[in-house]
Amino acid sequence: MQQLTGLDAAFLAMETPAVFGHVGSVCVLDPSTAPEPLTLERLTAVIAERLHLLPPFRRRLVTVPLGLDQPYWIEDPGFDIEYHVRELALPAPGDDKQLAEQAARLHARPLDRSRPLWELYLIHGLEDGRMAVYTKVHHAAIDGVSGSELLTAVLDITPEGRTVESVPWAPEREPRAVSVLARSAVSLAGHPLRAARLSYGLARSLPMLATSPARPRLPVVDKLLRRDDGLVMESTGLRAPSTPFNKNISPHRRWAFRTLPLDDLKQVKNQYGGTVNDVVMALSTAALRRWLMDHDALPEGPLVAAVPVSIRTEEEKGANGNKVSTMIAALPTNLADPVDRLHACSAAMRSAKEQHGALPATLLSDVTQFAMPALAGQAARLAARVRLLERVNPFNLFISNVPGPNIALYYAGARLLGYYPLSALADGQGLNITVCSLDGGMHFGLIADRELVPDVDAMAGYLEDELAVLLKPIS
Repeated sequence: MQQLTGLDAAFLAMETPAVFGHVGSVCVLDPSTAPEPLTLERLTAVIAERLHLLPPFRRRLVTVPLGLDQPYWIEDPGFDIEYHVRELALPAPGDDKQLAEQAARLHARPLDRSRPLWELYLIHGLEDGRMAVYTKVHHAAIDGVSGSELLTAVLDITPEGRTVESVPWAPEREPRAVSVLARSAVSLAGHPLRAARLSYGLARSLPMLATSPARPRLPVVDKLLRRDDGLVMESTGLRAPSTPFNKNISPHRRWAFRTLPLDDLKQVKNQYGGTVNDVVMALSTAALRRWLMDHDALPEGPLVAAVPVSIRTEEEKGANGNKVSTMIAALPTNLADPVDRLHACSAAMRSAKEQHGALPATLLSDVTQFAMPALAGQAARLAARVRLLERVNPFNLFISNVPGPNIALYYAGARLLGYYPLSALADGQGLNITVCSLDGGMHFGLIADRELVPDVDAMAGYLEDELAVLLKPIS
């Protein structure tokens, strides 16, 4: 048995009839490179022989009675891989929009908590002979980095694959309620000591926060608060303005995906300075600005993004669960000039990093450790009923950038053409932009509430348009 951390369990507690805690991906494949046909049986066999490299795939939840403590993972005694690996086919012509619609529908279905929290679908019928694999795993089991490591476990660097030695596996007997309560009693006994350590860490951070150049407001760039007419907006802090997608969400989703050449983003970075991630933020800012203008909803000030940051140490590589913190950064959607937006995004990210560096890296995980699941779940449902996050919203959306290997990879022998993420949404954040770099491409996945952002594909197209604009002076 292995107990979930408070942060892992928070992704379980957040779930409501409209909010789901899983994340997903779509791998688009060229099956012509595979030594043998890519069938459901073949894919199931590949996953089965590597299950020891995919620990969350055979673990299921055991809850603590009355929700008094964080739940536990056990090796599922009833594990059945055929329940988890499935297939479906798109009708002709099987274009990318049909794939996006099907993936959005699959992503809008909750996972069965009585089984290991993952599903995988082999999708036939894409045009040009392509295939796809849609996978979803609960965020309680993985974060962005550990999710990439799980993907690496099933991918190979040649179509022929590699020999994977089998490892003995033993299921666990489901523990009795009394046994689980006894374990939790030991865990809860350590809460006062953990609370003292957390308080000490925060106290040590106060002097750094007080002297941080990012303290008065984030970021410290006048242009971010300057309107196009030259007037500077009054602001005492970084606050998220209201937008059409910052409302309570429905259970339904829209998804769009695009691939942008990594070399093109590097060209922009080399021309104007900053980092590739700064370019990603600038492209996202431009796409958001155009979409908001389309809907007559562009705020006067910048939007605010939450940017996940991995705090996984070298010793923790390969470990599952969530080792993540969050930076808060401004998105200068109020700036009309593309180059100004790029420079402002670079400054905003520098300022966000300074502010984030002044706090304990494990603050988020430490704080959530004290949340009792029974109360956390009730709080999430109450917040949804009173529409709390429509009224008090610290940020507008998450924007994530997950690095991957810059080499050709193969899935059951089929060449991986693209790896596109589908993240989780929550009330108050009806839009998410996640990017994964892989094999020379930056693969964008934009997931949105179907009612709040029905035209998310148009927003994805604006990413391509903005990159073309930034490349013009270079070519």
